Amino acid sequence: MKREFYLQLAASGLRMPIGTDLVLHEQPDPEAVKLDGEALGRVVEAAAARYGTPLAFPLMDLKLEKADLLRLLGAPDAGVDGFHFGAPPPEEDIERVRSAAQREFAPRNRAHIDSVRYIAERTPLMPVGMAIGPFSLMTKLMADPITAVAMAGAGATAEAEPLVLLAERTLALAECAVQRSVQAQIRAGAKAMLICEPAANRVYISPKQVGSGAGVFEQFVMQPNLRLRRLLEDAGVDLIFHDCGELTAEMVQQFGVRLRPVILSLGSSRRLWEDAAVIPRDVVLFGNLPTKNFYSDAALPLEKVGEMAAELTARMRQAGHPHILGSECDVLHVPEAAATIRKKVDRILVPGAGLEPARPLRDKGF
Repeated sequence: MKREFYLQLAASGLRMPIGTDLVLHEQPDPEAVKLDGEALGRVVEAAAARYGTPLAFPLMDLKLEKADLLRLLGAPDAGVDGFHFGAPPPEEDIERVRSAAQREFAPRNRAHIDSVRYIAERTPLMPVGMAIGPFSLMTKLMADPITAVAMAGAGATAEAEPLVLLAERTLALAECAVQRSVQAQIRAGAKAMLICEPAANRVYISPKQVGSGAGVFEQFVMQPNLRLRRLLEDAGVDLIFHDCGELTAEMVQQFGVRLRPVILSLGSSRRLWEDAAVIPRDVVLFGNLPTKNFYSDAALPLEKVGEMAAELTARMRQAGHPHILGSECDVLHVPEAAATIRKKVDRILVPGAGLEPARPLRDKGF
């Protein structure tokens, strides 16, 4: 898809929260839907219709690639969430995952992939795939990734320090797992890919070390994502890059200038109108209302949402940078606050898309 498509979306005044999880939890049995590709695809379709956007964002499930990776390596399903490598995985494991492109996925992963296929084959919407970023997946595979990256930033090498070797090997595994997931979604018909790298932030990577010349941000974040970008570019698939972590201006600039996504999605800690100064004008900035606080009227009253939306819209217009107003991340269902969250998400849509039908892409010419 040409960048002009996304620039036109921004120019149209589109307001677009990522709210697939909210629509999912309106279903009688959300857990069953997660295992049924067609049913999940219908949820994604319904979310796009509700929020008046041609971009069909899937459920943002950042556990899928870890579960798939550990399944390929023979780890028991029951311990996936809490599993961490205690020792550097051998090179043979990395090769096993690298060569597993065509191997079958587990039911939940298949449902996710099939939901992308449903959008591609049975709707006029743009099918957007989704995967966790390589670095963020690496942090889920280690008990103490912060220390490992800090040691690498201080000059420790994989040859001399087992913890650094553990980080490098798990990153290699993570990159292979992410690429396997992305390739499957491309085969299913994805035309854009949402890569979520929330861990690529100043908590995991020391700005002081980077400022003094350490290459850890380049090694652990940029290089794997640049390779992923090339994979997408070779397949004719657009990169949508998301990082809602605590970032430095230099990190934001690296994402915008070097990864050059069609859309860059950032968390509410960033002032988008200031970030606009270091982001190419053909990269649409997305977000970044503090939707993680929507569950609480004490933290964020309903009337404040409209005020913040108006202020952000005005500031981005003044900055002259293409912008789509939306959520800082995906908006998650919270059972005890469901009605409160939905009211605030609806407030984002006023004025703008409202609850209009999703705008189709003419003749699916993307």
